[in-house]
Amino acid sequence: MLDWDNVRVFLELTRSAGLVDAAKKLGIDHSTVSRRMRKFEEQVGTQLFDRNYVGYQLTPEGHRLMEYAETMESTVFAATEELGEHNRLLSGQVRLGATEGFGAVVLAPHLAHFCGRYPHISVDLIAVPRFVSLSKREADVAISIERPQSGPYVVTKLSDYRLKLYATPSYLARHAPITSVAQLAQHPIIGYVDDLVFSAELRYMDNVAPDSLRAFRSTSVIAQYHAARAGQALAILPCFVAQQSNELVPVLDGEIDLLRAFWMISPSERRNIARVSALWNYLRTAIELNHAYLMGETATPSWPA
Repeated sequence: MLDWDNVRVFLELTRSAGLVDAAKKLGIDHSTVSRRMRKFEEQVGTQLFDRNYVGYQLTPEGHRLMEYAETMESTVFAATEELGEHNRLLSGQVRLGATEGFGAVVLAPHLAHFCGRYPHISVDLIAVPRFVSLSKREADVAISIERPQSGPYVVTKLSDYRLKLYATPSYLARHAPITSVAQLAQHPIIGYVDDLVFSAELRYMDNVAPDSLRAFRSTSVIAQYHAARAGQALAILPCFVAQQSNELVPVLDGEIDLLRAFWMISPSERRNIARVSALWNYLRTAIELNHAYLMGETATPSWPA
């Protein structure tokens, strides 16, 4: 029989930057973490970690055990949530993970509105240019540009959103009119750092303008937006990001018109917790109201009644 306390320490160590980081998150001494992992390995009868200068690296056996440990963790949390009276109340903390641009531009003001409606629910928004890991319990709900292919998740499509090619009027005034996609090879275009793109859904430059001059690049779409406003290059941006100001105008409008989608995901054992359910339902309503905003058909967001 696996000791749950040791399983909990094992999982935290696999999810942390190292021994000291795991110990800090667990609220125990790092030597205690090391000692308990030695004891845990003796209990399961195999080596779970390679210990080297890099830190603690999972062995193949450790990876296999992690799958069972995460299942055990989900079961424990599900039982705790189901039996806990506070989880049937509209109070407590909810963590929401999202892509950076959508989180900062669209979700942040809506979450402020949500917190005004539910003053006893606190929301942590994790808005980052990467996927937020639900299996590592980084969030209760995640909004992603990719639908998960498998896993114990509840998934719903929130909305499509549109991206266009943008430039400042001053940039366009300094150059000959752009009348075809082929001409983009003569222009610098702002984009993502190639080897750090976290989703194939963001590799639109490969199809739209593979021969264009690569100008400033960033992992942050917000940084790309501000760089485009400087008027030195073009940029492909979500309409909801570009239309924050009137400094950017579409280029080859109607010809370069990209669609992507947002998906909302939650672990099945957490989806029906009252505070998570309240946020889930609010976001579905809010994003449905803002479909035209996400599609670039209006620059004015809408708010749930």
